[in-house]
Amino acid sequence: MAKMTGRTGMSDSVDDMISADAADATAADVTAAETAYEAQNLERLRDAGLRPTRQRLALTGLLFDKGDQHVTAESLHGAARDADIKVSLATIYNSLNQFTDAGLLREVVVAPGKSFFDTNMAPHHHFFMERTGELIDIPLESVALSAMPDAPEGTKIERVDVVIRLANA
Repeated sequence: MAKMTGRTGMSDSVDDMISADAADATAADVTAAETAYEAQNLERLRDAGLRPTRQRLALTGLLFDKGDQHVTAESLHGAARDADIKVSLATIYNSLNQFTDAGLLREVVVAPGKSFFDTNMAPHHHFFMERTGELIDIPLESVALSAMPDAPEGTKIERVDVVIRLANA
């Protein structure tokens, strides 16, 4: 009776070993990528003058490993819960405020008591969808201001944040 062969034309045991090696390589690639993100987040916190606690590192990963995003304290708390990260909502609020003070995030206030935290630190503006509560980036050059008032004596304009509120047509 002929021995069965797998997709490589070799015996099943050799084929299984190759599959296992491919799975290990993929797992190693994922582990390397995770390690690189962790190192980047550790450096991000240290550069901002923040002590890299376990919770701060975990939150930094949720905030920065997926590209630019807008989060609320509640949405970040939900993401942490989904990722099995044990952290209180109070710690989330404290961390978001510390990250903002350290220059890692920008706070965008859309209503009294309703703030988003933006990971995109480049100058830009926002659309706010009143019905859905979604915040959408607007490129800086898409908004033109024709005049600015003089800043009160002893102050200077640091930046201008434009939030354009949208409703369904």
